[in-house]
Amino acid sequence: MPAYRFPILLIRDAAGFFTALPVEDHADTAAAFAATPADARQQVRDCLERLYRDSPWRPEPDFADPSLSLHRVDVRPEYQDDDRVYPCGETIPLRLPVVTGHTEAGLRVAALPTLGIRFSYYADDDVKPLVIQYVHQHFKGQTPAQLARFLAPAHAELDDVVIQIPRELRPKTTDTPEIAELAAVADPLASRELRNRYARAWEREDLVARLVESLRKETAPILLLGPGGIGKTSILADAARRIERDGEPIAAISDHAPPTRRTHRFWLTSAPRLIAGMQYLGMWQERIETLIAQTASIAAVLCAENLLDLVRTGGRTPTDSIGAFLVPYLQRAELRLVTEATPTEFDAVRRLLPALADLFQVITVPPLSRDRAIACLDHVAAAHRQTSRIDAESGVTQTVHRLFARFMPYEPFPGKSALFLADLFDRAARDHRPRVTAADALDLFIHRTGLPELFLRDDTPLDPERVVQTLHQDVIGQPRACRAAVNVVTTFKAGLNDPTRPLGVLLFAGPTGVGKTQLALSLAQFLFGAAGPKTRMEDGGWKTEAGHGDPSSILHPPSSSSRLIRLDLSEYATPGHAAERFLGSADTAPADWIQKIRQQPFTVLLLDEIEKAAPEIFDVLLGVFDEGRLTDPWGRLTHFNSAVIIMTTNLGAATGEPFGLSPSAQPAQSAYDAEIANVFRPEFVNRIDAIVPFDPLTPESIQAIAEKELRDLSTREGLAKSNLRLEWTPAVIDLLAATGFDPRYGARPLQRALETLIVTPLAKYLVSHPKTAGRLRLDVDAAGQILIA
Repeated sequence: MPAYRFPILLIRDAAGFFTALPVEDHADTAAAFAATPADARQQVRDCLERLYRDSPWRPEPDFADPSLSLHRVDVRPEYQDDDRVYPCGETIPLRLPVVTGHTEAGLRVAALPTLGIRFSYYADDDVKPLVIQYVHQHFKGQTPAQLARFLAPAHAELDDVVIQIPRELRPKTTDTPEIAELAAVADPLASRELRNRYARAWEREDLVARLVESLRKETAPILLLGPGGIGKTSILADAARRIERDGEPIAAISDHAPPTRRTHRFWLTSAPRLIAGMQYLGMWQERIETLIAQTASIAAVLCAENLLDLVRTGGRTPTDSIGAFLVPYLQRAELRLVTEATPTEFDAVRRLLPALADLFQVITVPPLSRDRAIACLDHVAAAHRQTSRIDAESGVTQTVHRLFARFMPYEPFPGKSALFLADLFDRAARDHRPRVTAADALDLFIHRTGLPELFLRDDTPLDPERVVQTLHQDVIGQPRACRAAVNVVTTFKAGLNDPTRPLGVLLFAGPTGVGKTQLALSLAQFLFGAAGPKTRMEDGGWKTEAGHGDPSSILHPPSSSSRLIRLDLSEYATPGHAAERFLGSADTAPADWIQKIRQQPFTVLLLDEIEKAAPEIFDVLLGVFDEGRLTDPWGRLTHFNSAVIIMTTNLGAATGEPFGLSPSAQPAQSAYDAEIANVFRPEFVNRIDAIVPFDPLTPESIQAIAEKELRDLSTREGLAKSNLRLEWTPAVIDLLAATGFDPRYGARPLQRALETLIVTPLAKYLVSHPKTAGRLRLDVDAAGQILIA
């Protein structure tokens, strides 16, 4: 037998009579009036028992720890005559009882029972100004006689009533239609179980009211249209809660629908759930017919999570899908449907199944303004403060908004920024910290994006020459290319990059084996390599600070390859199906590289041998380069605004003299430009930010690369765990440079020479002398063999 406790306000008037008002707003609950407090309480109890006996779907009371206070509000009466308003010269002081408390979810709430007003607030200091605002709004246009009814009561106090609904008084099962099939594939959207899954639609009260009005008066299917993460589901959930809380009927879909129902009105499902377990032909169609009949019998609304999924699911083509099956039922108003979609998804539905798209009444959800976005984040932070008992430093929400608006402009608010705030509070709770600070937000953003702190702070300077030196340590012999890459870095740091395009679109042109891929790796490390331990740039490159980031990231520093997605476009050279393979099959998940971009948009995308791709691949890339986004035939959208796109080509490298170890063999910039212009269409070349030439390697560069490879060898596990220091003579470097360079392949053979001439003899020596400690010296004997001592 369920028992519900409701707080009530008992008011004694000057004549000694008592009025009892429920603190929670029940639109169809009248105030009780009696000669004694007990009689007034009993009247309220009888009324609530009747309501919950006849309408058991009503939500349970959600107003805990009530506290009563009286607030004085000075209200100016006014008279109205046609379109003119005549305010009175004096104000009337009203002393109104205000009850404050909190919901089960931890939100602070306040109620003015005498006015039927309830609102949420964040801090105690907010209650008084909010009370004044709501009271002035409520009494606008009231005359002195009308205001006189709300003068200060003789006495007011808090009380409560408890109601119990015996099982024998519940509605009989014969009176409630069977909805077993509906309950199996859908969840009641306004139920207590789903209450905490969807956040409140903060700063969207106008859209919630518009949706409520449409549901009450219209029978056409409704589509909430807006970018992903903008709050469409929250708006729907708020509208469902408001309608079920107020108990008002929604527009009936047929003359046979009952005026009242015995269960929830809004049922949330998805296309995969609708066909789950349906193995044979005609099974899912039969299930949906049953669902339509059951929703009609209880005057319910079916809420689908995504409109495009209805078109993609159920058959091999859109005409065989769930969406196509629902069209005649929606046309005959036999089914109430509310769903949502992004603009690109809705465009895909219009193209694939226009008969379905034309049926919807569209409610567009616009982006939040800056002030409303910050206010929304303030609401989210306040809710987490209440539930986690963790405070938030002033300015945290402004910091989160700035980071997302600057570095992820394609993500609408609240969306991922609200999830980011939730993660901040969760981390503070796990670490037993009493508050969340702006520094915590910066550290978490660094961990998520990999962007170093110098990009996140406008007051931190960046010296382009030091960046060139840092890149040149990894990419030897390519000063022109390093400076071109630094142009992308400095533009991004200054905030002058076009937010509607990728951070940079570069074409690396040059002979093979000269460092094109290595520069892409180094750029990925510089831009996005701070996801692990905290890093800072000093003379000589990046330095790692212990004690920051996750412990595992300190043991395993972030690799530049983890932020580099590499595709060999020679694999997409066959015309006809190259674009489909490039994007992924339309009826399955997108290609692996697209999924990686969606999971981590702060990435360097390397497209090797771009000139070998089929022409249709270039058509796909035009939109990526120009608008920073990619839309597949099903309307699935991928953003590239936070990525650097690098293409490589050998075009132009073979013009002029054969390249080798001579500086005179360096092709000029015009040679690359001319050859590239002959191969690629002008509209493709015009979308490239820079064509970056790579020079053939000089003898000095080959020797520097050989020395760098030896230094990298010293950090391998076999030497590091034994604390062995590797030393070598200039003859070793000369031997590696001479053996490991090929005029056709640049420095690529150098790695093989290192393994053959150095690593193999060194490995044999270490396994034969396991107790070796201190240092090992490498030299070359007269026969050209490596000596180890």
